[in-house]
Amino acid sequence: MAQLTEILPRPGAALRYSDSGGSGDAVVFTHGAGVDNAMFEAQSTAVRNAGFRVINWDLRGHGDSLLDSGIRFRGEDALDDLSALLDHLAVPSPILVGHSLGGNLVQELARRHPNRAGRLVVVDSTWNAGPLTGPERFALRIAAPSLAMIPSSRLPNLMATASATTPGAIDYARDCFARMPKHVFLDVWRATLALVGPDPTYRSPVPLTLIRGAEDRTGNIATAMPRWAAAESIVESVIPGAGHIAPLDAPEAVSDVILAALQSR
Repeated sequence: MAQLTEILPRPGAALRYSDSGGSGDAVVFTHGAGVDNAMFEAQSTAVRNAGFRVINWDLRGHGDSLLDSGIRFRGEDALDDLSALLDHLAVPSPILVGHSLGGNLVQELARRHPNRAGRLVVVDSTWNAGPLTGPERFALRIAAPSLAMIPSSRLPNLMATASATTPGAIDYARDCFARMPKHVFLDVWRATLALVGPDPTYRSPVPLTLIRGAEDRTGNIATAMPRWAAAESIVESVIPGAGHIAPLDAPEAVSDVILAALQSR
């Protein structure tokens, strides 16, 4: 895990982050819902060793970035946090790598402020602007209520086994989910869904790389990401044997795709 030695005070939270520094292009890694920056450990190391400036952070309410008492997790706040971090570090158009919720956030940042990103690398995340089928809309509506019915004692293991395919990744995810209070996790889940806003005419304003674990069965990712790739006229990178947390299930394969994308600039 990257040592998040720096703190950025934010309304309702204190963000922990790390910045490797250096003169290379900046690459900002944003992790997914319920986990923390450690999910990108292998990719961060590979990118840093290739000469890039690497920035890792924990979303508010995740890892070492704690929420203030009484503050709810909101997607808008997390999006503002990402913008504030880029401003604080003076990185005007970095490469944004986002997984799951992190992928939703970097999509939305580029959608609202195209000049804030030089490239997007989205890993195992649904397509914010993509069209939704009737069954997908129904699944989105019932997702949070369904999760709310699961006992707190069972939720970490259920989410971990649904998210990863390898023992190490499952153990990591289970530990992360167990540290997050259920009410915070449900808020995080709702925030993820709130970032989905279909717009059939929208296309990414910056170069885009899509990575998906072949065994990812969470949400509509397995159907949405191929549709997204087709709409953008790019080739989706599908990682054999990997689940939703592909960077941990297949670290070298995901690192190779990310490095290829960064070096193609």
